[in-house]
Amino acid sequence: MLTSVSRISLFRMALLAGGGLAASGLAQAQEAVAAPEAQVGADDAAIDDAIVVTGFRQSLQAAINVKKNAVGAVDAIVAEDIAKFPDQNLAESLQRIPGISISRDAGEGRAITVRGLSSQFTRVRVNGLETVATSTDGASANRDRAFDFNVFASELFSSIVVHKTAEASLDEGSLGAVVDLSTGNPLAGKAGFTGVASVVGTYNDLSDYVGPRLAGLLSWRNDSGTFGVSLSAAYQKTKVLELGNNTVRWSQARFDSVNGAPCFTQSATDLTGRQNSGGTYTVGRNAACDKAALAFHPRIPRYGEVKHDRERLGLTGSVQFAPTDATKFSIDGLFSRFNADREEQWGEVLLRSNERSIDVVNPVYDSNNNMISATLNDAWVRTEHYLRKSKTEFYQVGGTWDQDLSDSLRFTVLGGFSKSDADIPVETTMIFDDRDAQGYSFDYTDMKSPKLTFGTSVTDPANFQLAEIRDRPSTVVNKFKTVQFRTEWDVAEGFTVKAGAMWRRFNFDTESYTRDTAVCGNGGLDRVLGTITCSASSVFGPTAVYGIPVTAQLAQMFNLGNAGQPAGNTNAWLVPNLETTTALTKLYDRALVPDAGNIRGVQETTKGGYLQFDGKGELLGLRYALNAGIRYVKTEQSSYGLVSGTQATVERSYDDWLPAANLALYPSENVIIRGAIAEVITRPSLGSLTPGGSADGFNFRVNSGNPFLKPFRATNYDLAVEWYFAPQALLSVAGFIKDIATFTQSSVIPEATFAQTGLPVSVLNPSSPAALNPDLLNQRIWQLTTIVNGEGATLKGVEVAAQIPFKIFTEGFVGNFGILANATYIDSSATFSLAGPATTPGGALVAPILVNSALANVSKWAFNGTLYYDDGRFSARVMGTYRGRYHEGASGTGNVLEGYGSMFNLDASMRFKLTDWVELSVEGNNLLDTYRYRYTDIDANRNYENNHYGRNILVGARFKY
Repeated sequence: MLTSVSRISLFRMALLAGGGLAASGLAQAQEAVAAPEAQVGADDAAIDDAIVVTGFRQSLQAAINVKKNAVGAVDAIVAEDIAKFPDQNLAESLQRIPGISISRDAGEGRAITVRGLSSQFTRVRVNGLETVATSTDGASANRDRAFDFNVFASELFSSIVVHKTAEASLDEGSLGAVVDLSTGNPLAGKAGFTGVASVVGTYNDLSDYVGPRLAGLLSWRNDSGTFGVSLSAAYQKTKVLELGNNTVRWSQARFDSVNGAPCFTQSATDLTGRQNSGGTYTVGRNAACDKAALAFHPRIPRYGEVKHDRERLGLTGSVQFAPTDATKFSIDGLFSRFNADREEQWGEVLLRSNERSIDVVNPVYDSNNNMISATLNDAWVRTEHYLRKSKTEFYQVGGTWDQDLSDSLRFTVLGGFSKSDADIPVETTMIFDDRDAQGYSFDYTDMKSPKLTFGTSVTDPANFQLAEIRDRPSTVVNKFKTVQFRTEWDVAEGFTVKAGAMWRRFNFDTESYTRDTAVCGNGGLDRVLGTITCSASSVFGPTAVYGIPVTAQLAQMFNLGNAGQPAGNTNAWLVPNLETTTALTKLYDRALVPDAGNIRGVQETTKGGYLQFDGKGELLGLRYALNAGIRYVKTEQSSYGLVSGTQATVERSYDDWLPAANLALYPSENVIIRGAIAEVITRPSLGSLTPGGSADGFNFRVNSGNPFLKPFRATNYDLAVEWYFAPQALLSVAGFIKDIATFTQSSVIPEATFAQTGLPVSVLNPSSPAALNPDLLNQRIWQLTTIVNGEGATLKGVEVAAQIPFKIFTEGFVGNFGILANATYIDSSATFSLAGPATTPGGALVAPILVNSALANVSKWAFNGTLYYDDGRFSARVMGTYRGRYHEGASGTGNVLEGYGSMFNLDASMRFKLTDWVELSVEGNNLLDTYRYRYTDIDANRNYENNHYGRNILVGARFKY
């Protein structure tokens, strides 16, 4: 008999039974999810009929059953629990699980951190197949192993299962977690057709834009339950504004003069008669000059706006055929297209590399050696207009054959292919310069909200020249091929042997190109391989023109909105008009020049197998369940990149034996004690494995990869106690230790010339200062950075979780409330080799310094709490999420470790069931309009950026049939 709470609410939410979890190795979880009304602590029972999971409380119970019935540490989100939160994508759904935090891009979740380890250390499987989805952020496409969850709408998935402890039968490659995403199971539904639709409008109060969010599903199953088909789709379009300020880091440099006292002798005189180039700087000659040179100043202080125009389309399909009770075939497909246009408009001063020409007046310093305010004369005032168009397409096709050979012997064959293509066909920047501006002032007394004031008019076209044009198309392609064979043999009651073999091939390829150029005097645009071909007279001729004079037709007015700026800030300026400036310069007609240092890739082939023993029984009156085994894997890598101006390929291989054991003890029906120990690995970042490197002619740095990097290797220890004290209720505490034997970090050689790098001049961006001034190649100190294996590190933590429905205490109105809450504390320690600040005015960076700090991306504290109400007809939820301060690793220009400040987000949801078939909803995301603060030095807390994205309000309806 078919048991049903109500008709299916978005069939994608239906069940976690069948192919999805069978492929992921959670066989016990099939029964747990298929029977949400099962009594806590009851023995496992065979479920012959499908039971549809609907309603928030049922989904909570289903998730608890997944957790309870697993031997290792597992957390899950099931069915409507995903759909009925104001989650823009899967990352935001995942942050509700204990021990998981997220990083955001354009105000929405992008990547996850599990128990303090970043997304680099998390493996993701879709319908049992490991994969990587790649999107773009503020800088570039993802060139890591990290999975970009913002590629997918949460509506496409029926379940998320997070494995926090390793098993021999679980795919290797994770120090943090393995995340299983499942897209559906048509054989688990009712016979006949099922249709569901969701229509939602999304409003962002900062962009003042209303966009659609649509989802639908159509499913069919025959009466005998042997054949089923399902299709689902989700579409969303959003426009978000990001408003705030940015410094592009802080740095040290020598200025032309301080408070009228010259800092250089024998200065050369430019065409205006200013002595602000060449000459000799003598340390100790002027104390004010030395103080300014040793202090950190903002490199590019600016306010601006970033527009994010995003369109997300997702499709899933599943076909299942079970001709007999012993045989089932499944074919699953997933397609996602994520288009993201990013448009930036900035008003700034370019101190970077131009300090020699700038006069500093009335500088003020703080206790962290920061020049927090000053007035600048002869400054390079710059306005920028930037546009990037990107498209990520992801698709995956996989098949599963589940076969029972007898009552005790069965196997699964799993195979498939996935591809993620992140393409950036347009990345254009047009730049106006005013290189002798007077009276510019900055004030970072309030580090998060500086006051930036322009003295020379920034709304008069006559003050500007079109000085630089840039376009930097690129692409990143990730491809996965997987074949697995898994067997299970029930040797005796309570004892099962599992064995399997696998083969995977992962290809990562990236290509970058440029159309960049600096504009020569009198409008000249020709340049070849970084050498200006226009004559000196055209650059420094009688008119002293360094670019194309700006006219009203080439410019447009920009007005800054609410960016958190103080009173007196300059809030309007001219920026280049992209249409007219690109047409004038014929930018898109210019030939693409390969960015040789960023044409590189890795092919990685892994093959191996596992043997695992599962047991359950009773010992001395104590029930237990366990699994123990070992996994062998051989990794073969072939990477290519630029070495001394020539493409080179490096090959290597290594082996790993990875034992793992999990034990669950049951002192009572409602209490579980879990323990686990495992040897685990994470392979190095893909971008770090390529040989050769790329040169940064703006910051005078060369970054090179290391194809011989060892993988991250660690021993993980876990211990947890869980108390299932009532239906839908749980209290748990878990402790974990990750003893990391090796990890990767930057290694810095702070003093070198460009010639010593062995790279050709052609790798320099043609609009960079180093390319424009060949003297800087060997006269300027360059910083060489590569990736090496660091010494060991430790990570220890505790996570506490509570799930408490008030109905266990009382009935009626109060009993309809409930709480979900979790907190994670992590203590970690690692030693980083970094380039420190200059110790002599304008001198080279000091030799590498050793800094002891937390591991990258590790927040000491993270909290997540939800208060919900559900009476069956009306439901409401409020969720708060806190993530503590953390760093992302090495910074630059003498700063030590950069990262993000603490952040709190508040979301809410209300739903009303109008009829059994129609439900209305109002949801809110980022209700506090939280600012995101990024710092560029972990101790000095220097401003990198501070911005906000506005509130998102969602109003809609769901229709069921």
